[in-house]
Amino acid sequence: MQKVIKVGMADLQVVEEPHILTTLGLGSCVGIALYDKQKKIAGLAHIMLPSSTQIKNNSNLAKFADTAIDLLIKEMVKRGASTARLKAKITGGAQMFSFGNNGGDLMKIGYRNVIATKEILELYKIDILAEDTGGNHGRTIEFYSETGDLLVKTIGFGLKTI
Repeated sequence: MQKVIKVGMADLQVVEEPHILTTLGLGSCVGIALYDKQKKIAGLAHIMLPSSTQIKNNSNLAKFADTAIDLLIKEMVKRGASTARLKAKITGGAQMFSFGNNGGDLMKIGYRNVIATKEILELYKIDILAEDTGGNHGRTIEFYSETGDLLVKTIGFGLKTI
């Protein structure tokens, strides 16, 4: 029986077919979907910040791109996935608020989350097959463990599968 498993903010989950992972409200946060096609194992992390090294309260490993990806890979390998077979899809990283000229790069959390995610995936040699990032709109996603399809729902932009 197929279940829909919710992934909260600063959370991650791993499932095997036929289950579906979903997360709501990706604004500046990034949804990192990893998939082992051969084993049909899917993992999804909803990260809030790019790096655990830039904040004191960093005990929640799922909150940061650097630690969440590492933890997600470990959890998937425990279930039988192979790091060599993992592929990624990423979504989110929007700039939800305008800070004018005073914001600078520090306030571009969404952009920084996307860059950090890409850099870490590159370190692990995990290819990004598709992405839907940036803009100024939130997203809700569903990740299907049977197919590796990632359904992106965006208010005002409709649905698309990547």
